[in-house]
Amino acid sequence: MNFKKRVTIKQVAKESGVSVQTVSRVINNHPDVSSETRRRVEKVASQLMYRPSHIARTLIQGRSCTLGVVGAGLEYYGPSRTLAGIQKQADELGYIPLLTLVRQPEQSNVERLVDELLSRHVDGILWAVPEIAANREWVKREINQFPVPVVFLNMEPHPDLSVVAIDNRKGGYMATQHLLARGYRRIGLITGPLSWWEARQRKLGWQDALREAGIAIQDRMMVEGNWSPASGEQGLRRLIEQYPDVHAIFVGNDQMALGALRVAPELGRQVPQDIALVGFDDIPESAYFHPSLSTVKQDTDELGSRAVRELVRMVETSQQGAEEVESKTVLLQPQLIVRASSGLASPGG
Repeated sequence: MNFKKRVTIKQVAKESGVSVQTVSRVINNHPDVSSETRRRVEKVASQLMYRPSHIARTLIQGRSCTLGVVGAGLEYYGPSRTLAGIQKQADELGYIPLLTLVRQPEQSNVERLVDELLSRHVDGILWAVPEIAANREWVKREINQFPVPVVFLNMEPHPDLSVVAIDNRKGGYMATQHLLARGYRRIGLITGPLSWWEARQRKLGWQDALREAGIAIQDRMMVEGNWSPASGEQGLRRLIEQYPDVHAIFVGNDQMALGALRVAPELGRQVPQDIALVGFDDIPESAYFHPSLSTVKQDTDELGSRAVRELVRMVETSQQGAEEVESKTVLLQPQLIVRASSGLASPGG
């Protein structure tokens, strides 16, 4: 296959009969170019199929219109939809997302990742790696040394950082409060991996609602999963063994709830007649589970979109010469979606 050599700005200038500086002003939409010259340059550029050099534009303008995105966990619904929201909003605002995936987020080489992104002259960084165990400890050491703004997604709020997150604790509270309002009292929990900040927050919401209702919390009321349907199935088996009188369960995500729904009849529990379930996420399939799954909807597309808007605000404020850019914490509110799986309990349930 033969490839045509890239057309340069010098060739456009020569064919147009103008200087390179004039072509540059046309490309960058500067006003100090006559309409006749602009039309001539644009026509020649189109005929030659000229494409401006992104690198050259970066050097000239002092900005790349590129956002570094560090992500992980694309096998899970939430992180994958968040990245889709990032991509869409960045496109709409004229920025190019440059994605780097972390395979083992709890052991990531932060310095190498950051150095790689900065070498590509990104204007800012979106850190979309879930907060797992102590994998954010580097923030305290490194954040003040970053030469570009950084926005963190789904991490514990901090006054000196810009964070955009779902209010997971509120979501866990809403799910459990919904079951309480339906008449259930013996409410168990299948949590996600407690090394994850989101899972710990959802657990706290479950605890908040039970304590508010005067219900004592015992270890036997909870089991830990790993977000997968298989762990939801195993979790329900273990929970019924250690808490046989459980009549309702808040499940930390919809995929684990799917596993619990599948195995419940094998364990002699029909949903919702014998046991009620509420999930978390509102994945598209949850409305088609049998029975359809009550769940807490987190708008992960909006999470990614809002994070981009926050980062672009910081980037543009910084580029306007501000010595200090305001850090914000934005908590997006979840929404309870009621479906068939959380049917009304019998009295005393």
